[in-house]
Amino acid sequence: MQSSAFQFFTHTEETWTAMLEALCGAKISVDIEHYIFLPDSLGQEFIKIIRERNGAGVKVRLLLDTVGSYALYNSSVPAQLESEGIEIQFFNTVGFWRIPYFATWFFRDHKKMIIIDGKVGFTGGTGINKSMATWRDTDAKIEGPIVGEMLEIFEDMWKAKGDNIFQRIKKIRARTRKRFFITNIPYFRKRFLYYALIKAIKRSTKSIWLTTPYVIPDHKLSRVLRRASRRGVEVKIIVPKIIDVAVVGFASNSSLGELLKAGVRIFKYQPVILHAKTAIIDTEWATFGSFNLDSLSFVYNFEGNVVSTDSKCVGALSAHFAEDLKNCEEVLYKNWVHRPFLEKLKEFFIAPIRGFL
Repeated sequence: MQSSAFQFFTHTEETWTAMLEALCGAKISVDIEHYIFLPDSLGQEFIKIIRERNGAGVKVRLLLDTVGSYALYNSSVPAQLESEGIEIQFFNTVGFWRIPYFATWFFRDHKKMIIIDGKVGFTGGTGINKSMATWRDTDAKIEGPIVGEMLEIFEDMWKAKGDNIFQRIKKIRARTRKRFFITNIPYFRKRFLYYALIKAIKRSTKSIWLTTPYVIPDHKLSRVLRRASRRGVEVKIIVPKIIDVAVVGFASNSSLGELLKAGVRIFKYQPVILHAKTAIIDTEWATFGSFNLDSLSFVYNFEGNVVSTDSKCVGALSAHFAEDLKNCEEVLYKNWVHRPFLEKLKEFFIAPIRGFL
């Protein structure tokens, strides 16, 4: 298979600049599937270009998550865009009329994809939300066969219309051939990304380097990480010191003890909020995208990640990891055990809902 080309961005503002520049050059189609698309000043920049391209005859489709993009969903913008011929869908709508289906509200479309003319793609962790302007994230502009796979995933989600989330899951095809853009679908036989990561960790012989905004591993992931560390694999995890969602931060911090005790080394990124989601195994296999190490990504969210053994891709992500380590402070088990009582108390009260974070 022909290889894909990656141009990486490690800060949100440079990602947005590249996205807007590429959107300006769209000639045939623009397909956007995003968890967060807000109608703030940044969102208005995107909307302006989308409208201009639509006016020039470019086919524009927006597939946005209702919860993540609620401010846009609850505004007059969608009706205005539709009146101009732009197609827009909001995934898994919520509201008082859907209270009988409250249990389904947890299922969210957490992917971040922009596909231009079916040839250029963007994916990673960055949303269209101005408040993320100073964050450290990982995104890439991609050209090559992976973009075609991204478009297939978009089409699957776009065609599987309807409010019944379980019917939607059934409609989405389980693509079994070898792929490089892998999804996680909230159905136990379609959690492809989760199992790809577990498999890579089990096969590791030298190193496992993970970067994640939240580390709330389930029993299986925690076990394979601890076993890898005990068989001599270097396991390092970078998490943020400053966390964007405090409740998730307490749940994440409470998860560190058993990993640290097993020899897993954990580092807290100091400068700004860290939102990147990457994994590098033995410096030969890597993944990046929207997938967090928490229950929402494991069980409830529709996620999408690039998985690659391309040396340039893996090398770039490895270099980012090494650079980030320079701006981290290591978490020591003895310090974690003696963390302030108030922190432990908050973690105790968060524990009952840990499986939903």
